[in-house]
Amino acid sequence: MNYLAHALLSGADDECRLGGLLGDFVKGPLAPPPAQFSAAVVHGLLLHRRIDSFADAHQAFARSRRRVSSERRRYSGIIVDMFYDHFLAVHWARFSPQPLAAFSAAVYALLASRALPDRLARILPTMRDEDWLTSYREPAAVGRALDRIAVHRLRHSNRLRGAGSELVAGYAGFEGDFLEFFPAAMAFAAQFRERRPA
Repeated sequence: MNYLAHALLSGADDECRLGGLLGDFVKGPLAPPPAQFSAAVVHGLLLHRRIDSFADAHQAFARSRRRVSSERRRYSGIIVDMFYDHFLAVHWARFSPQPLAAFSAAVYALLASRALPDRLARILPTMRDEDWLTSYREPAAVGRALDRIAVHRLRHSNRLRGAGSELVAGYAGFEGDFLEFFPAAMAFAAQFRERRPA
């Protein structure tokens, strides 16, 4: 899952949501809990990791990964994460009563109010100014995001650039997989959030 999905699946609590958003930027063990994070942020970090594991094991997500062309199959997890953020944005009203634009603005405000890991702090102004979360509704924006990842996050030469074309080519199949997967992910995340320690 990418930023939009993790933000929604983390629930309404700001601290848990912050942990969910930090998941790709905080590595290493979480036991004992890192001193710089509240218990709720750590729970959000744990939830982020459990959601990623849940996705990797889910048949619909695995089916989406197999839809990615052989030349890009190595990056199929990254690609499908981005495609699913697109479908979440497209089908947003099915999963949240809050308008997507308002939800996105609240996420940017939450991130701007906290001390962030360096990489996230660097990209936040661009994320907010270009409104990445809302822009994921457009396939072209997903393609641009994948091209950015190809250049800025992968340290070796790769074939990720241009992967947005695969969303357009296989749109119906990816969409069907997402619509099977995401309600299950919502239920999984809700159950995990309920286990948050007092």
